[in-house]
Amino acid sequence: PSMSDALRVTVLVSGSGTNLQAIIDARQSGLLDADIIHVVSNVADARGLQRAAEAGITTSVLEHGRFADRADFDSALALLMAAGDPQLVVLAGFMRILSPWFVQHYAGRILNIHPALLPAYPGLDTHQRVLDAGERWHGSATPRFQS
Repeated sequence: PSMSDALRVTVLVSGSGTNLQAIIDARQSGLLDADIIHVVSNVADARGLQRAAEAGITTSVLEHGRFADRADFDSALALLMAAGDPQLVVLAGFMRILSPWFVQHYAGRILNIHPALLPAYPGLDTHQRVLDAGERWHGSATPRFQS
């Protein structure tokens, strides 16, 4: 169900969608005043798409390998997302580096959920790799974008 005054959110996923599920659960329990309007994945068989469909959320697949380069993919992604006019774009395990143009296009409206102080420990199993390396500090931060 849609909440008319709720924040319109598009979520981008590449994998299992556990972060997406946490957002869905928070919304359904009333902890989060957000309407997930669209879930997009660059991976056709991503489990996150199934999680979204089970929650009644519109899904789309946009496979990056079908595009000549990052810029073409990002342009197509922005066009696909434009119809919903999202107020917030959440990268919830989205395993693609986005172009400066895309990040600037959504400046102030994009949030990357990644449990690492990037560029250290990118990818999956971040926490375990940090523990295995004996690091003293770990967490996440919002990087500043500079053009």
